[in-house]
Amino acid sequence: MIKLFGSLLLVCTALFLQGQPDIDYAVNVPSASLQSQENIQVYLPKSYHEGDKEYPVLYILDGQWFFLNGVAIQETLRGDELLPEMIVVGVDYKSRSYHDSLHFNHWEALSKYIEEELIAFVDQHYRTTDERVVFGWENPSYMVCDWLFRKDPVFSGYIVSNGGYVSPEMQEQFQFYQGKPMYLYIANSQKDIYTVRSSDELAEKLSVQQRDQLVWTYEQFNKEIHESLAYTSLYQGLRFYYHNYGSKVFSGTAEFYDEGGLPALKAYFEERSERFGTSPEIDASTKNSLIWLALKQDDFASFDFFMNAFKEVLTTRRYASAYWQNRLGQFYLKNEDAVHAIEYFTRGINQYPDPEFLPAMHAGLGSTYVLENDISKAKTHFREAIKLARANNDDQLQTYEMKLERLK
Repeated sequence: MIKLFGSLLLVCTALFLQGQPDIDYAVNVPSASLQSQENIQVYLPKSYHEGDKEYPVLYILDGQWFFLNGVAIQETLRGDELLPEMIVVGVDYKSRSYHDSLHFNHWEALSKYIEEELIAFVDQHYRTTDERVVFGWENPSYMVCDWLFRKDPVFSGYIVSNGGYVSPEMQEQFQFYQGKPMYLYIANSQKDIYTVRSSDELAEKLSVQQRDQLVWTYEQFNKEIHESLAYTSLYQGLRFYYHNYGSKVFSGTAEFYDEGGLPALKAYFEERSERFGTSPEIDASTKNSLIWLALKQDDFASFDFFMNAFKEVLTTRRYASAYWQNRLGQFYLKNEDAVHAIEYFTRGINQYPDPEFLPAMHAGLGSTYVLENDISKAKTHFREAIKLARANNDDQLQTYEMKLERLK
């Protein structure tokens, strides 16, 4: 009994450890700029040890507070369909005085450490891409802005929470930048009486002098306070930066048309391909969701359009079942499209003869042939539906019998 308990304990411990995130809370980074050994926290994605894939990096200033928030975002998202898997680096600021930072004491050395030493250290010790996003809350948000508004920024995404600043000199320096667009997300709350004015002024100055190389937005979350906004702004900032990383999702078919229809959808995936190296073709997930939206909304005109525009997706495994053949056939029948209803019911019966759906598909063919005024075929399929329904105790038996009786 004791041996059995011990074995179970070992198995449970192994499973528990296997499910834990890969985090190192004490990675030492030597810094000549600061003349010290600095501490960072590093999170590696679940797939990191499964191959040789390279990952973008999220740098979180004030890692002693917010590092685990970045980890939670990675751990709770299922897969990388919304945001990519990322390495998360927490930059430990607890040994740095905010008062000193605010008055620019050690500012240059601290900035140099992160830009020139820390990034090089991370790139050397981990498999990284050149895509880097940085998050700064309160005073570090000013440092984040300082890194952005220059001619050679080292990050591509900047999340500024509860603060932010840009001077005329910084804006002028950024005029010389000619690379790919930089992304800036600014967040604050009217309840943060300490820093909201800085964020407002930053947004006002950016509005006056727009540049194609800077994609930015400013959002206020007025239910949040100074201490709580960081959690919201980090997630929303990542969503803003990766706004076109995932499949395109619509709330309804009307939104699809309002946003420009098929040409706009194609442009979305072409831009996505250019940014992230993905296929420029509309993906199966978006095609499926539009077909299902039209079905759910009983929008036959849109359904018919999507079924024709995305007909190649109908040959994928997702639709290789009696369930889908019957469902599509029934919708065509409901809208009196006999040609397509016959196509899907017949394919379902011949290729996916699932006893659960066979009675419904035969009955569907019976009703479709009634539309075609082919009563002989209609009766044949209703009789088959009744026979199968009796064998399977189908609760639609009486309905099928009534439909056959009407034909007599």
